[in-house]
Amino acid sequence: MSLPVLDISGLQQNPTGKAARHAAVRLRDICHNQGFCYIVGHGMSVRHLKIAEAMQAFFNLPLEERKKLNLINSRHFRGYTVLGNELTGGEQDWRDQLDFGDERPAPILKDGDPAWRNLRGPNQWPKAVPSLRPATEDWMDGMYEIGMLIIRALAVGLGLGADYFDSSFHPKGDARLKLIRYRVPETGGSSQGVGWHHDTGFLSFIMQDKVGGLQVDIDGKIIDAAPISVAGEDALVMNLGEMLQVATGGYLRATPHRVISPPRGTERHSIAYFFNPKLEAKFAPIPLPPELAGQARNSQNTDPNDPVFNVVGENILKTRLRAHPDVAAKFYGVG
Repeated sequence: MSLPVLDISGLQQNPTGKAARHAAVRLRDICHNQGFCYIVGHGMSVRHLKIAEAMQAFFNLPLEERKKLNLINSRHFRGYTVLGNELTGGEQDWRDQLDFGDERPAPILKDGDPAWRNLRGPNQWPKAVPSLRPATEDWMDGMYEIGMLIIRALAVGLGLGADYFDSSFHPKGDARLKLIRYRVPETGGSSQGVGWHHDTGFLSFIMQDKVGGLQVDIDGKIIDAAPISVAGEDALVMNLGEMLQVATGGYLRATPHRVISPPRGTERHSIAYFFNPKLEAKFAPIPLPPELAGQARNSQNTDPNDPVFNVVGENILKTRLRAHPDVAAKFYGVG
């Protein structure tokens, strides 16, 4: 098996035309059956070159320079994670990375405010690589437009109005971005680049380099999501998050995936954009047509220890706390 390929160039040119309606149905079927696909015709290649160059410049900095942006400085989970300092399934992930979100002022929480409001806030930017901020913000702007295009097409495919989900992103959602380098240290380490997990938001878009390692579990079959290019354009990999699982009563599912570490002495780079609704958004099963509703399975994950919450902020915070116990202990009193 291999992942399906979806060309969105027609959607971009005419999102309401006949070809777009056909693409919406195909998108729905892909999201229902696999929950993972390649996206081509996205037009992000020039932006990719800029952000890839800037992120490589950051990872080339000395460790002490990178650690000036240490994630432990941020209650918003923004900044640099040192190699081996993140957990999935309680095990170390062998990657270092930079986390960003939409640039916002730090919130002032009152008694009774939910802790997930702290997910909003300012980013940490490296002074030594001034090109990184404009390249990152440009990438996030472009990916937001693609996310809105696809979620509107998906709404049409689900038998809803194209603007059905728009209010959950108004005036904008709460997107996140990871610039990731997978590598195994000279001694120690493991094959877990990042362990098996589900994403927590709506849609995730991954731009990976030529080094493979991404794997997807579709109904018990492990599939390699190898990097591909079409007409000279590197494909994005798109997958669904748990909030769409909740919103559709399980008709759509968040598909488990992981990354296998590259061989020792080799690095793998990826850019992961998480297209999330605003943190306050709350989802209940939407009114699907009967022929689709009858195929819904369950809005919860199969593991009872991994519940899915219907408020976006609460669902995202659960994984942040598990992945970064040092930040959880320092700012959230957890652990």
